[in-house]
Amino acid sequence: MALDLFLEELRRPAAGEARQQRLYRLLKQAIVDGRLGAGLRLPASRRLAVDAGMARNCVLHAYQQLLAEGFLVADRGGTRVARLPAAPTLTPSAPVAGILSRRAAALSASSRGEPTLPFAPGVPDLNAFPWPLWSRLLQEAWRAVGARHLTYAEVGGEPALRQAVASFLGARRGVACTAAQVFILPGAQAALDACARLLADPGDLAWVEEPGYPVARNTLLAAGLTVQPVPVDGQGMVVPDALWRERPPRLLHLTPSHQYPGGSVLALERRLAFLARLVPGEHWLIEDDYDSEFSHARPLPAIQGLRPEAPVVYLGTFSKLLYPGLRIAYLVLPRWAVDSFGQALGELHRGGQAVEQRALARFLDSGHLTRHLRAMAPIYLERQQVLRAALAQHFPGARIAGGDAGLHLVLHLPGRAPDVAIVAAAAGQGVAARALSRYSANGPGDNGLVLGYGMAAAAIIPELVRRLAIAAAQTEMA
Repeated sequence: MALDLFLEELRRPAAGEARQQRLYRLLKQAIVDGRLGAGLRLPASRRLAVDAGMARNCVLHAYQQLLAEGFLVADRGGTRVARLPAAPTLTPSAPVAGILSRRAAALSASSRGEPTLPFAPGVPDLNAFPWPLWSRLLQEAWRAVGARHLTYAEVGGEPALRQAVASFLGARRGVACTAAQVFILPGAQAALDACARLLADPGDLAWVEEPGYPVARNTLLAAGLTVQPVPVDGQGMVVPDALWRERPPRLLHLTPSHQYPGGSVLALERRLAFLARLVPGEHWLIEDDYDSEFSHARPLPAIQGLRPEAPVVYLGTFSKLLYPGLRIAYLVLPRWAVDSFGQALGELHRGGQAVEQRALARFLDSGHLTRHLRAMAPIYLERQQVLRAALAQHFPGARIAGGDAGLHLVLHLPGRAPDVAIVAAAAGQGVAARALSRYSANGPGDNGLVLGYGMAAAAIIPELVRRLAIAAAQTEMA
C-alpha cells in the first residue's frame, strides 16, 4: 500500500523540476519519513520506469545515488530500503526551548525591528547622496581591477583608502595618524568586535555609557566581556573615583562627539581626565566617532588627537556619511600597537571590498565627500529646527535634548504612556521612532522617543509630528 501511494505521488505533474531529480527527492523523503519501511523491496528499474512514465536511465540514476548514500541496499532479491538508525521525533512548527544560546535569546529580545521610515535614527538622507558620481567612481575602479583585487584584501585594507582616511581625519577631526595606523573593516560592528577580541580577554571588564548604544553593548557581551553600564549626564560619562579604584575597565567605550542616544558632548575636562587615567597595557579607550561629521556647532577635536600615543582606538564609519549598505568602517591604532594588532587582525578577519575601497579613496581624495557634507549641513540643520518647533507645538510638556551634532533628537516624555507602546502605535501611522527606555542596560530607562531627521524632508516633518502626537494620545487613552 505504501508503495502504491508513493507511485501515485510520483505520477503527479510537477513544473520546474527534472523527473530524475523528483524521483530521487521523493524516494529519499519517503524513506526518511518511514513511509517506505526498512526491508521493503522496490520495483525493478525497468518496471518503475514504465509505472512512472519516465526513462529507465532516470530510475537507475536515482537508485544508484540512494545506494551510494546508504538509503538503499542491493542484494540478490533486488533493491530494498535500508534500515536506518532511529531518529527523534521533532515538531518543527512548535517552539523549541534552548534552540539558541542564552546570548542569542537576549539579543533577539532587544531587537529593534523598526522599518526605515521617517524619524528612524541612524540613517542619512539617501536620496541626496550623489549616486551618479559614486556609480562613475565604481565603474572606474572596476576597469582598473586586476586578479589581486578579487582575492582577499591585504590586512588593513587598500593602501589608497588607508592614506585617504588618514588625511581626511587629520584635516576634519584633528586625528594624528599615518596610513599604517588605519585599519579598514566591514562595518562599525565588525570593528568594535575586533577591538573586543584583540584588546581584551573573556571576562574582562568593559565600561559602556548608560543609556548607550545597544549594538555596542551587545557586541562586547557577545565577545565574552563583562559589561559595566556607567551613567551619563549633560556633559557625557560620569565616573565616580571609587569605580576607577574598585572596578577599573580593560575597555572603555565612549561616543564623546555626540553621545548616543542622549546627544551630549563629552566636556574637554572629562576628555583630559580620561586620558590621565589610561595606562598602556592596562586600559583601552574606544573613541566611537560614529556621526561627528554632522555637527551643528564647532566640534571638539578627537580625543585621539589630544594624546596620540595614549591607548586610544579611534573608530569611525562611512555608513552614516554615505549610506548604510556600504559597510566600510575604520580603526586608528596607536603606532606602538600597529604591528601586533595587524598580525592578530589578519588571523581574525579576511578583508574584501577592494573595488569599493578604491572608489571610496577617490571619493575622499577628490574632495567629493567634503563637498557633500558641506551641502547637507544646512539641510540637516533646517530639518532639526523644524522638528524642534513641531515637537514644541504638539508635545508642550516634553523636554527636547540633543542637537549639537548628529541626526537625531531625544524627546523626553512626562506622561504615563510607555514609549514602547507609542512607538508601536506610531508605526501604524507610518512614522518610525525608537523607544528611549530600550537603550538602558539596567532595565527600562527614561521614558522618551529617539527621533532621526536624516530621511525626513523639512516640508513633511510637521505632519509626521502630528501623527506621532496622535499615536501618543491614543496610547495614553488605552
